[in-house]
Amino acid sequence: MLDYSPLWETMERKGVSQYRLLKAGVDNKTLDALKKGKNITLLTLERICDILDCTPNEVVQFIK
Repeated sequence: MLDYSPLWETMERKGVSQYRLLKAGVDNKTLDALKKGKNITLLTLERICDILDCTPNEVVQFIK
């Protein structure tokens, strides 16, 4: 199972809002998927990491 809680923590720590992600090219559908713990593409993960200047570990974690 995917857990995106590291994303929200990283965004808060770096002062990045959901609005900024939207303006940087992450669409509403993707934000909804993140909130619901659904799958996103690696391209989207890379884009989020670029926006936040972070690693994938700071965006998502896998829970068994």
